[in-house]
Amino acid sequence: MKRGKRIVALLGALSLVFVLAGCSSTTPITSKSTGFWDHYIIWNFIRAIEGLSGIFGHNYGWGIVIFTVIVRIIILPLMIYQTKSARKTSELQPQLKKLQAKYPGRDTESMTKLREEQQKLYKEAGVNPVAGCLPLLVQMPILIALYQAIFRSETLKAGHFMWMELGDKDPYYILPILAAVFTFVTSKLSMMSQPEQNMMTSTMTYGMPVMIFVMAINVPAALSLYWVITNAFSAGQTLLINNPFKINREREEKIRVKKDQERKLAKAKRKALKGKKRN
Repeated sequence: MKRGKRIVALLGALSLVFVLAGCSSTTPITSKSTGFWDHYIIWNFIRAIEGLSGIFGHNYGWGIVIFTVIVRIIILPLMIYQTKSARKTSELQPQLKKLQAKYPGRDTESMTKLREEQQKLYKEAGVNPVAGCLPLLVQMPILIALYQAIFRSETLKAGHFMWMELGDKDPYYILPILAAVFTFVTSKLSMMSQPEQNMMTSTMTYGMPVMIFVMAINVPAALSLYWVITNAFSAGQTLLINNPFKINREREEKIRVKKDQERKLAKAKRKALKGKKRN
């Protein structure tokens, strides 16, 4: 349920990018631009990308790539926190389902008790249920600023990278396809680490890449490039700090140890029972 809410929030935030970008001013950004957003945010984005591009012979595509990696490194602690919180939340799902079964009513009293029990469970486990939205809230201003930086900078808009113009759509759909693929890989790896899966999780794991692809073919190549790099970074990050293969091995080992303990306990009880019968 919470994963579904995060997905809805993601779609809403992505829509916000296009709405704000479409409603924003088209006045070119220069060092003389005024206003907090134009002068301190967009202008500095342009300066940062141009400065990084200078390392690669003023190739603005590589400037965007390096800029994206730097942004991801800066917010990495937040992403690690979100990942750990999401893992703890997923491990609580069996207990949350028990609480829902305990308070099935939809009346005010039952809903209040259920919410109180859930909050208590989250607190004991050290989980913040809204942590999953934090990285999204951080990245949205970056997407919006990057979008405007491209369209309001004559230099970046006219820049070329490999086979495409950064201010135009990818003519061969290669970046949209890569953005969709890396989105799927990240979602799939995250889903694999979940102790329980449902229809919504599976549907969105396969549906989200399609949505990203459709969005990516309608935005400038520079923004698609940003999505490709950030989603590829996310996939690598997931393998490093939330590796589903490692998590599942650890989970299976815990189950095996628990079953061994239960067998030993049952064996000890049978042995004790037999001893009583002899006496």
